[in-house]
Amino acid sequence: MRLRLICTAFTISLLPVAANAQITIDMGAIRCDQYLAMSPAQSRDFSAWMSGWFSYQTRRTVLDLTAHQNNIANLKSWCQYRPQASVMTALQSVIPQ
Repeated sequence: MRLRLICTAFTISLLPVAANAQITIDMGAIRCDQYLAMSPAQSRDFSAWMSGWFSYQTRRTVLDLTAHQNNIANLKSWCQYRPQASVMTALQSVIPQ
């Protein structure tokens, strides 16, 4: 009975490790056409992540939601005319430094 309890506790302790799978995405390799083809939920999440990353790179510590929405609109507009360009290139072209 004690061995069974120990085995059960050990098995339960492994479950959170198995549930937290890691995915690696090369954000620099994502092109504008891929960004524009994302679902609204994916686009929202991707835009938020990229905004945070870009703010970190440019040492910005303020979040302006209006500017964020404008940046997304400008990025999508820029990408429509340059579908093979990388999103990183688009960000550098669209977001004011």
